[in-house]
Amino acid sequence: MARIVVIEDERDLQKVLEFNLRQAGHEVVTSLRGREGLEIARTSRPDLVLLDLMLPDLSGTEVCKTLKSDPRTRDIAVIILTAKGEEIDRVVGFEIGADDYVVKPFSVRELLLRIDAILRRGRRETTPPPSAPISFGLLRLDREAHRVWIDTTEIELTPLEFKLLVTLYDRKNRVQTRSALLNDVWGIEADVTTRTVDTHVKRLREKLGIAGDYIETVRGVGYRFAEKPPEVVR
Repeated sequence: MARIVVIEDERDLQKVLEFNLRQAGHEVVTSLRGREGLEIARTSRPDLVLLDLMLPDLSGTEVCKTLKSDPRTRDIAVIILTAKGEEIDRVVGFEIGADDYVVKPFSVRELLLRIDAILRRGRRETTPPPSAPISFGLLRLDREAHRVWIDTTEIELTPLEFKLLVTLYDRKNRVQTRSALLNDVWGIEADVTTRTVDTHVKRLREKLGIAGDYIETVRGVGYRFAEKPPEVVR
């Protein structure tokens, strides 16, 4: 179904992951070290990388940064596997471009569901996006080029942040629950934590600066993109 690279230095866990991924029909390549795994990803161009953070040579953080900063590999999906479960660790993981963040110990079944969701999302995104640009207050957004500007300043968004922004905009003035966003943006239909949504919305607002106010919080429900941009006093 997909080519997956597993970069994990815990041999027993690596074997468990390899066995279950192969049982699910995936092609699997494994590595115990960061530099080797990075080179494998560069040469084999997998659909997805399962990446431990605590590796003996090159950290998983550096591996992820390198993959996401290179135009040749930036579209490879990355799921971070780590024992670091604090909110700040998750924020950093998503900030460097990870597509998902799974804390050890984890359910292999849930991990497989997350992998399938990310692979489905990748297949859907191969469809050419609408070409019409968006202009909303200070926000300018070019769907086809995947570029965003606030006033005259271009903002760097990860592919997932870009999709989240477009999804909220396309449904402006309609409340989107966290579970709906998990399903439509992440492609995750399983009953998993919604903190992922909150973390991404927080980071997206920070990157948008003053335009972050366009994304409104509806307490106890979810998020809503404003119907009209507020007037800006210059």
